Amino acid sequence: MSTTTQVAHEHPKIEPRFETNGIVWNRKFSGRKPRLLFLITEDWYFRSHRLDLAREAQKAGMEVLVATFAEDNGKWIRDEGFKYLPIPFVKGTRNPLLEMFAVIKLTQLYRRERPDIVHHVALKPILYGSWATRLARVPAVVNAFGGLGFVFLGTGWRARLLRIGVTAVLRSALSLTNSCVLFQNSGDRDELIKREIVQQSQTVIVPGMGVDTKVFTPQPEDTDVPVVVLGSRMLWDKGVGEFVQAAQLLKQEKIAVRCVLVGRTDVRSPTQIPEAQLLDWQKQGLVEWWGHQDDMPQVLSAAHVVVLPSYYEGFPKVLLEACACGKPVVATAIPGCKEIVRGGENGFLIPAKDPGALAKAIRVLLENPDLRARMGKRGREIAESEFSADRMARQTLAVYQELLENC
Repeated sequence: MSTTTQVAHEHPKIEPRFETNGIVWNRKFSGRKPRLLFLITEDWYFRSHRLDLAREAQKAGMEVLVATFAEDNGKWIRDEGFKYLPIPFVKGTRNPLLEMFAVIKLTQLYRRERPDIVHHVALKPILYGSWATRLARVPAVVNAFGGLGFVFLGTGWRARLLRIGVTAVLRSALSLTNSCVLFQNSGDRDELIKREIVQQSQTVIVPGMGVDTKVFTPQPEDTDVPVVVLGSRMLWDKGVGEFVQAAQLLKQEKIAVRCVLVGRTDVRSPTQIPEAQLLDWQKQGLVEWWGHQDDMPQVLSAAHVVVLPSYYEGFPKVLLEACACGKPVVATAIPGCKEIVRGGENGFLIPAKDPGALAKAIRVLLENPDLRARMGKRGREIAESEFSADRMARQTLAVYQELLENC
């Protein structure tokens, strides 16, 4: 097993191979393109977190299919040259019959499209998709966790109850031959190994999907009132509440600053923050809520500091984007964030659920423009040297290559 990828199931005989744009494929694909199918619940998440990978796979000679929800009936996906497939999930349902129906329909989709490899992204596609690939006999499977989140790391009774059910089902779902489980940080991987849900030999760590350093670039700071941005879904476990409390502390200290929330609400999450609460904070003058923004390079260019006081993360892309834009960052000292934020180099790491520590870190950065510039420069260096999108894509393509060799 190579050190680049750690796919569990070796094949005693590997077919002759050929090269397409730097990627070596089995000879059996010399007459056609390997078919790669992404299963991901929302098209906006695919655009944000997997589009660069899909483009690189296409350049490497793969045919890319995208099964997702798309409000525009998949037009922008087709415009990219990918095949759009509406997925059979029913949003927000917990009806077991409808869930079973979704697995059946997904199995039919896999049998119809006959992908050579399927890449499932996040928990629900992993659970449903793994059963469908088993029934449809898909040759190779990648199951990618974006982060363990509420189900595995939450502490309330609801999280514990979900964890009991999900653990048993997930253990069975991930026991596929010729499959790989992708994690974005070692903490998440170790948690599932400890729970005996996955074997270490099945796992590969690819630290995020990277960032396009040609799109996210440093811009001069605005000389107006400093702006501090928290970019994420509007969830309590993203540390939004702590950010608002920190904003209140900074206001009490009469520090000139605009504290901005950027992101959509998520009514399906058990930790969602109601829109009424966000609007109330804005009315009180504590924060500004800009909602979902498509142009994140523009948003980040307006920021002096970017923060993410989250309780748990996989590998937060917003921090990478901030680093690529040359912005100092403040984040909680948790797996995922710690891989990006080097305390004292490109930002500060603080304890989770500590608005006082968050306010202090923000204040230090606001009062020291030279420190902001130095940390921003270091962040840009880290983004370019370690986490560029093409570098991360190559690591995932290597996983595809090894799995397809074993088909």
